Amino acid sequence: MLFEAALSRPDAERWPWEHARIHLAYGQWLRRTRDTTRARLHLRAAIETFDRLRAQPWTQRARNELRATGVAGTATRPETRTAALTVQERQIAELAATGLTNKQIGERLFLSHRTVGAHLHRLYPKLGITSRAALRDALDTITPDKNDQAPQPASPIEGSHAQQ
Repeated sequence: MLFEAALSRPDAERWPWEHARIHLAYGQWLRRTRDTTRARLHLRAAIETFDRLRAQPWTQRARNELRATGVAGTATRPETRTAALTVQERQIAELAATGLTNKQIGERLFLSHRTVGAHLHRLYPKLGITSRAALRDALDTITPDKNDQAPQPASPIEGSHAQQ
């Protein structure tokens, strides 16, 4: 693809304005082809460069495109981050991302559908999204925190029954 060829040139970053314009155009094209995860990467790169160049109209244009991918905030974020989700919010988000309704999620977790809706309403801003459709992509970009890690099995003690 020509966008990738232009961005991968070894001297491409010598021209930051043009480089950012290519990121923006590629991000727009990816968004329109419904590849929102990759579009966000390029749009964020464009925003960062336009911000650095103080090209506010272009920064706003890239932010509008980023918002169209389902990202609520206009600030750039690293692609990998830790969101402060509770265990229950994470369970609800993961079930909602699979396409279950609030009622179905509530039945699985023994909650009312209103409680499920309230949790979803609170976790959208935490994930920086505006719609249920963006949940799966947002969950893919979160690094697990200490509450999400499975307990590690205890290591065998030296001299235990395993050596006999």
